[in-house]
Amino acid sequence: MPRREGRIIKCIREAVQRGRLTEPFSSEDVVAAGCIDGTKGTKYRFLRKHRVGNGTDTELFVEVRSTPKPALYRLNYELCERHDHP
Repeated sequence: MPRREGRIIKCIREAVQRGRLTEPFSSEDVVAAGCIDGTKGTKYRFLRKHRVGNGTDTELFVEVRSTPKPALYRLNYELCERHDHP
C-alpha cells in the first residue's frame, strides 16, 4: 500500500508543479518556496535524508550535485508517482 504523502514533500512537489521552485533546487530554495522553516536544522537534513541511496523507501529526491555546496536535488518522480496523492 502506498504511503501517505507528507506535508513537506507535498509542498515541494506542488511548488515545482506551479513554478515556484525550479529543479534542481537547494535547501535554501525549498525554504524560499515556503516548504521548510528556515530557522530549523530540518532545512539542511530533509533533502539529504530523503535522497536516493539512503537505504529506505523514502527516496523522494535525486541528488544531482553534491559539490560545490550547496547540494542540488530534483524530485524522484518514480517514487512520487507511487505515493497516495489525496
